[in-house]
Amino acid sequence: MKTATSAWNGISVSDIVEVALLQSYNTRLVVLSTIVLGVASGLIGSFLLLRKRSLIGDALSHACLPGIVLAFMIMVALGGSGKSLPGLFLGAAVSGLAGVGVVLLIRNTSRIKDDTAMGLVLSVFFGGGVALLGLAQAMPQAGAAGLESFIYGRTASMILHDFIWIVSVAGVTLLAGFLLYKEMVLLCFDEGFAASQGWPVKRLDAVMLGLVAAITVVGLQAVGLILMIAFLITPAAAARFWTEDARRMTLLAGALGGLSGWLGASISALAPRLPAGAIIVLVAAGVFVFSMLFGTSRGIATRVRSHRKLVTRVGRQHLLRAVYELLESSSAADVENAPVPNAKIRVADLVAKRSWSRARVQRLIDRALKEDHVDFYNGERLRLSESGFGEAARITRNHRLWEMYLIAHADIAPQHVDRDADMVEHVLGPELIAELEREIIKRGRASIIPASPHVIVPVRGAA
Repeated sequence: MKTATSAWNGISVSDIVEVALLQSYNTRLVVLSTIVLGVASGLIGSFLLLRKRSLIGDALSHACLPGIVLAFMIMVALGGSGKSLPGLFLGAAVSGLAGVGVVLLIRNTSRIKDDTAMGLVLSVFFGGGVALLGLAQAMPQAGAAGLESFIYGRTASMILHDFIWIVSVAGVTLLAGFLLYKEMVLLCFDEGFAASQGWPVKRLDAVMLGLVAAITVVGLQAVGLILMIAFLITPAAAARFWTEDARRMTLLAGALGGLSGWLGASISALAPRLPAGAIIVLVAAGVFVFSMLFGTSRGIATRVRSHRKLVTRVGRQHLLRAVYELLESSSAADVENAPVPNAKIRVADLVAKRSWSRARVQRLIDRALKEDHVDFYNGERLRLSESGFGEAARITRNHRLWEMYLIAHADIAPQHVDRDADMVEHVLGPELIAELEREIIKRGRASIIPASPHVIVPVRGAA
């Protein structure tokens, strides 16, 4: 008797506990197989993603179908049952590698690009496999072989022999990936540099494709050839949103692949009518969407926060520089030789100088007050605090340095350089600032705050 049934399709708490603790023999085989397969797929898929060859896995998986059918037909013709999993895997591997070889041949001997070549091989090989599958159905024992299950996967029907095959191949693939990690990363990021250093680039490329072929072939049993590409690429793509480090990315991709396999297989075990392969891919897609939204490196939320911080920083810098320039213009002192006094300025002059709306100026002033950059404000006039005045001087100096650099090296007219400097000055780093300072010293202008280079001073006596 089922007790404490939940509201989800009558599944009981005991069913959930049984699946979570892997109490059932068949569930244990399926879940452990998909976890190991997910970890290996995530690791190898990271290399494909970094190598910008994501579709190779798709072409390879679809190219496996004719090999599976031909291997079945040959084994039946030789008097066997055609059900030998090693034989089917061997046929899939040969056919898949042949498909990848055709892709590389087309790319290296013609002007056809990779994506076009992959599309051709994918469709032709898969069409040939479907045609051969129709012929194989007429042979004895063809129906019992269940060849169609390789298209969509047959996770629930795994036996111990299948589990051993999957874990063995996935384990060898993981070991090879870890041992050749540095070489694979070098190949992914700079193939030309690797070749110039004497690394066997073509052999490494062949090894990478061999690892992809191995994990794809054993993955056909769990996910199927149509969905295998998603299991290869989706965890790696999700991991890319969390880190910029290649090593962390590969490890995280393996973890996300294993998590997708565990959750997908467990959900399928609770709801047998849901195919495990499709559920695994949907779970991986859910992980990808979550990573895309909340990833700490490239996630949408992170980018939105970074953009808001940039907008806030740019607004603050523009406000402080505008105040400093107003102080310059109102001061009778020569800015090349004497400091600019910190005095009160009219807010109306600030609005007119930057063509800002009064509401925007008010928001900027409110933030400057919170950041202690303004120590006096009565609605009509404001004065910078000591820290605010120092920050304004630094920002103005960096702006002038960048203006001089653009005039000297980018052939920008002095009358137009202010707007161009506004677009890039906010990302100046210490090294570039030091370089710009050396440029000023070369020109004999080593003042604390150089005069604005885009202001043209009229020559006395000119007509």
